[in-house]
Amino acid sequence: MKKPAPTLSHLDAEGRPGMVDVGSKSPTARTARAEAIVDFTPALARALRRTGRSAKGNVLDTARVAGVLAAKKTAELIPLCHSLPLDHVDVQGHWKGSSLVLTSTASCRGATGVEMEALTAVGLAALTVYDMCKAVDKGLVIRAIRLLEKTGGKSGTFRAEK
Repeated sequence: MKKPAPTLSHLDAEGRPGMVDVGSKSPTARTARAEAIVDFTPALARALRRTGRSAKGNVLDTARVAGVLAAKKTAELIPLCHSLPLDHVDVQGHWKGSSLVLTSTASCRGATGVEMEALTAVGLAALTVYDMCKAVDKGLVIRAIRLLEKTGGKSGTFRAEK
């Protein structure tokens, strides 16, 4: 038996965008992890690895706070997202060569997932890194913003391919 083609949940029968009604769904524990990568020149990466600072202050600490704040504002930034009572948001960073790999984790007990909150957290954290370092190098590249994993809800667990 052939599976029906997937439909986009944010479109009505006429193809117009709208917020998904989650009112009848029971809250469940949900988590999501996302990542973003910021590529630096080798010289700037070495300097940041050594000091952690730009002229504006500690780069990773500021990016982490910005990411948490962004996750909390996701429903205000993305038009059809539900406002969620977040239980936890965390943003971390580690160096891989001359790239800073930012990861976020978001969790809640709700009727819809926290993927957008995790993605928003790493996206804004990466933009904060750019803002703090652009005086030295405007050629920084933000790439690979993606969902790594999500758990909970009707669709179950998702893990991105390596």
